[in-house]
Amino acid sequence: MRTRRGVSYPKVINTCCDKRRLCEKTILPRKRAKSSEGTPVVTVSGQCDFFDTLPDDIVLFILTKLGSTASCPADFISVLSTCKRLNMLGVHSLVLSKASPKTFAVKAKNWSESAHQFLKRCSDAGNVEACYTLGMIRFYCLQNRGNGASLLAKAAINSHAPSLYSLAVIQFNGSGGSKTDKDLRAGVALCARAAFLGHIDALRELGHCLQDGYGVRQNIAEGRRFLVQANARELASVLSTTPAALISANWLTWNPLPYLRNANVVGVGVGAGCPLLSDFGCNVPPPEPHPANRFLSDWFSGKVVGAGLRLCSHAGCGRPETRLHEFRRCSVCGKVNYCSRACQALDWKLRHKMMCVQPERWVDAGDGNGNGVVEGDDGMFVES
Repeated sequence: MRTRRGVSYPKVINTCCDKRRLCEKTILPRKRAKSSEGTPVVTVSGQCDFFDTLPDDIVLFILTKLGSTASCPADFISVLSTCKRLNMLGVHSLVLSKASPKTFAVKAKNWSESAHQFLKRCSDAGNVEACYTLGMIRFYCLQNRGNGASLLAKAAINSHAPSLYSLAVIQFNGSGGSKTDKDLRAGVALCARAAFLGHIDALRELGHCLQDGYGVRQNIAEGRRFLVQANARELASVLSTTPAALISANWLTWNPLPYLRNANVVGVGVGAGCPLLSDFGCNVPPPEPHPANRFLSDWFSGKVVGAGLRLCSHAGCGRPETRLHEFRRCSVCGKVNYCSRACQALDWKLRHKMMCVQPERWVDAGDGNGNGVVEGDDGMFVES
C-alpha cells in the first residue's frame, strides 16, 4: 500500500507469529536428532553422537557387566541417572538378574521404600542374591516371616548356599514359631546341602551336629573331620583372596599353650587384629560378613529388639531372636547368645575365649607345665 507521495507504508509485524517462530528455532535444535539409516547424527555443535547408533543389546551387555562388578550402589545408580535411555535399559530384567550383592547392598540408615522396590525388582528378575538379601530383611527386620521364608526358599531352590544355611538355622531354632516347630532333621539336611555347595559355616555346623548327635546319629570322628575341612577351606579362601603383600608370617605360627595361640593382648599374642585359630595352628583374619548380615547388624544396632529378645553375639551374624530364649547362651558366663553352633565356634575363637575364661584357669587346668588342654573343638558348653 502506497501513500500519495508513492512511499510504501512500513510492513506490519505480527509479533505473535514471530515469537512462535523464534521459540521453534530455539527449541528444535535442543532435541536430539535421530537417524533412521543408522549413521552417526551430527549435533548442533558439529560433533557426531555415536551413542544413539549403538543397539540396545550392546548397551544391555555393558550395563550387565557394570552391575555385576559394581562395588557399591552408587556405581550403578549414578550411571542410570545419566540419561533417559540408560535409565530405561538399566532396570531391564537381564541387567537386574546379574547384579552383584554390592550393587544393592543398601545401608540400614538409608533404607527406604525405593530401596525396597529396587530389591524387589531384582528378586523378581531372578537374582538369587537379591532374593536372599530381601528375604533376610523381611524375615528378621520387617517381621514378615512368611514372605521372607518364601524368598529364602526361592533362592535355595536355585542352589544358593547362604539361603540353604539360613533356612537350616531357622529350622534348628524354630524361628518365627514356637519351640515345638523345630525340625532338627530338616536343619541337618539343609546344612549338608549347603556344605556340599561349599558353604564354610554350614560345613562347620554340620561337623558340630555330628559331634554332638544333634539331629543326626552321633559320629565324633566324622564330625571332627568336617571341622578340620571347614578350617582348611577357610584358610584357602583367605589365601586366595588376600594380596601376597598383606600375608604376614604370623599366620603360620604355633604356640603349645591353647589359650596363647590367638590371644590378642600385648606381649601374649602372635600378631595384631582379630585372628581365627584353625586346627592347623594358622592365624587368619575373620571372614567378611555378607551384606545381608551387615544390614541386620546395622538395623538392630542401638535398637531394642523386643521384650527380653536378644541378638546373636557373633559380630558377623546380626540375627535376632523371634521369641524368648530362642538362642543358646554360654553356660559359663551367661552373657553371650548364639543362633547356631557355627556362630558359637567362630565367636569363641575370635574374642569370647579371652572374655569368658581367664588364661590362669587354662594354665591351672593343664599338666603342671602350662600345657592346658581344651576338650572339644571349641572348648565351650552352651545351653538353651
